[in-house]
Amino acid sequence: MHSFSAADIPEDWRALLGDYFESPAWQRLQTNLRAELNVNAENIRPEPQNFFKALRLTPLAKVKVVILGQDPYHSPGLAQGLAFSIPGNIPSNSREFPSSLRNISKALALEGFGPLPNGDLHYWAEQGVLLLNTALSVKLGEAASHAGIGWKSLIDQLISALAKQKPHLVWMLWGGHAQSKLPLIESGFDQLILQSSHPSGLGVYKTDRPFLQPGGKVSCQHFTQANKWLIAHQRSPVQWVDGRASLADKDLFT
Repeated sequence: MHSFSAADIPEDWRALLGDYFESPAWQRLQTNLRAELNVNAENIRPEPQNFFKALRLTPLAKVKVVILGQDPYHSPGLAQGLAFSIPGNIPSNSREFPSSLRNISKALALEGFGPLPNGDLHYWAEQGVLLLNTALSVKLGEAASHAGIGWKSLIDQLISALAKQKPHLVWMLWGGHAQSKLPLIESGFDQLILQSSHPSGLGVYKTDRPFLQPGGKVSCQHFTQANKWLIAHQRSPVQWVDGRASLADKDLFT
């Protein structure tokens, strides 16, 4: 039997969520997820101990940027519990490497930070970038398969409470799903909200606010704008590209 309870969530984030854990919505999520785990745990990603990795790596007190994803990667070997992040040993030229990360790397290079050394974004999380999916589990091979089991209530409560409690955050909302959370974020005070199309595949160029301009020569400038905002509000900027990476690793993206 697999347990799933409020104790899985770090204490600081539990305090932020307050009386949510007394709600029918929490009881529904808990019941549904336990049932899924007890029937099919080996086919659920990420592993249960990593459902709340984003909250563990980025304590509430450190949050300064929030990047919203949709649900974990449903292909084997990718999901880590951090939105957009994958293990660093997956080659950038492999079929497994997500197009979203490839385009994020292009945007960073265009903005002068250099390309990503690999797809592992743990070092973003450790600097205060909350890499939060809006569903925290998925079945292997079935995108959005856990979108309806109750995660929405938890994540919506967390987003709303975070925006209200912490002024001067940066929110990166890429694509329509992330932008559907806009009313929750706007309930907070003095938040920088950056919106664009989603960085995946052909969607990167779509909408009147593309993540990359057609032709891939100009980015949305979200990473630059975020750092300018943080500096203006006496917060340290994010080191978007890990300086510890070797030049050889960086060449994989060029």
